[in-house]
Amino acid sequence: MNRNEARRIIMIILYQAFMYDKNNISYDIDELIKDNLEIDNDFIKDSVHGVMDNKEELEKKANDNLNDWKLSRLGFTDQAILLLGLYELLYTDTPDVVAINEAVELAKKYSDDKVKNMINGVLDKAYHEKIN
Repeated sequence: MNRNEARRIIMIILYQAFMYDKNNISYDIDELIKDNLEIDNDFIKDSVHGVMDNKEELEKKANDNLNDWKLSRLGFTDQAILLLGLYELLYTDTPDVVAINEAVELAKKYSDDKVKNMINGVLDKAYHEKIN
C-alpha cells in the first residue's frame, strides 16, 4: 500500500472516530484501525494515534489559522484531512511540502473547492509559523 492510499484510510478512520465522539458512542481506536486494514500498517496506526493523541493542540492550531471559521463548522471528512495534514506537518518528519500537498490532494477528491483552499491556507500558515 502506498502512502496516498494509507492517508485515505487514515482519513476514513478519523472520520469514524469523530462521528462516534459526536454521538457519544464508545469505541476502541485500535479496533477501528484493525477494521479498516487488511494487513498491519505502522504508518496508519502511528498517524491515527498521533492525530487522536494531539487532537486538542491540532484543533487549536486549526482554529487559530482559520479566518472567520471554526474547525467545528467543517464536515468530519474535512476535519480529518486538515488535522492529518497538521499532524504530519508539525509532529512527523514527513517533508513539509509533502504533508501539505498530500492533504490538498485528499481535499481535491473529498472536499469542495472552497474547503480545499481553506485547508491549503491553514496548512500554509502553520508551515510559515513553523519555519519562523
